[in-house]
Amino acid sequence: MIRKFFSYLIPIKIFKKKSTRSKIIEVTWANGELVLDTENTNYSYGSLQRILRYGLRNIGYDKILKMEHILLLGVAGGSVVKTLVDEIEYKEKITGVEIDPDMIEIANQYFNLNQIKQLEVVIDDAFEFVLKTKEKYDLIIIDIFEDIHMPNFLFEKFFVDRVCTILKDAGFVLFNTMILDEAHNVRNRKYVTEVNPKFFQTKMLPRIEVHNELIIINKVA
Repeated sequence: MIRKFFSYLIPIKIFKKKSTRSKIIEVTWANGELVLDTENTNYSYGSLQRILRYGLRNIGYDKILKMEHILLLGVAGGSVVKTLVDEIEYKEKITGVEIDPDMIEIANQYFNLNQIKQLEVVIDDAFEFVLKTKEKYDLIIIDIFEDIHMPNFLFEKFFVDRVCTILKDAGFVLFNTMILDEAHNVRNRKYVTEVNPKFFQTKMLPRIEVHNELIIINKVA
């Protein structure tokens, strides 16, 4: 494919759409692969896929393969789903919650997300879903951005506590955050202090791909 070949020299944009939730959504050939971006940041594949792959590797692929149900808050193009299914060869259920239906439409069209049979996509607000769900999950991946901004509710103690409540014993939370200034550093450290150390182990994997920091929470069995 000519576009793929030339994308090693220069990114080639093949699709652009305005979205009510995400403002601008773009699909681009870059370094031989399709990536999904918003106006100012990568949303799926590319650097984002490397970030979350690193987090999953830190948890341990062997542990993930034994899990029964994974919850993904923030689907976008579904790159972490592809990592789970194609690379780790995870076979069990994945529930993906995405607030932007335009994002899922593009993910289906360009990244064949709808061909992953074990994936159930729910169009909903992540905050509302976490409040309503009666399920418990072995792994909860939080990957929610509005361009380069992260919604405030993600860092509120009520939401942190609720996420930890719907985690199974020995389960994990993998939280992808963006660090752009010192206030974000302070925010992340405050977040970690609000996780109860009697029941959870928490660690931070800082400065992944320059601006990203991963927070991993493990519920002690």
